[in-house]
Amino acid sequence: MNPEAYFSLAGIAAMAGWVMLILGPRRFAWFNFIPCWLIPGAISALYSVLVLTWFSSAEGGFDSLASVAALFENDWALLAGWVHFLAFDLFVGAVMAARMDYAGVGRLVQAPILTTTFMLGPLGFLLAAMTELGLRLSILPTQTRSMKGTSNVIA
Repeated sequence: MNPEAYFSLAGIAAMAGWVMLILGPRRFAWFNFIPCWLIPGAISALYSVLVLTWFSSAEGGFDSLASVAALFENDWALLAGWVHFLAFDLFVGAVMAARMDYAGVGRLVQAPILTTTFMLGPLGFLLAAMTELGLRLSILPTQTRSMKGTSNVIA
């Protein structure tokens, strides 16, 4: 397959993960596993193969902006960079959704935040973090949820 075909497959997989994350019933642990671990893991495996196969033959590097630009002139290296974003943004989105669920942020509020995370990763992360923090700060200390038995990922 050529880079364009892998680009399409990775994009379809990531889009499926985002649809599940935004619209799916997150009350089921097995369902959450798919957009949080399974799809980002599969995309990360593709990334690993691309990096191990193509980066040694690509020009450029990471020491300057010009070197990064030269590196991404190679379509395979550019594809690796793109699937890196797809995997990490989806994983971060899934973790932030779980955190917002735990903090009591409603799904209607989460939907545009998660969409922003999908389209503009770090901006969506910042919105999710600020929303969660704002909600947690607005709750009186006597009304906060117990942290016993929770994972550090969502606490």
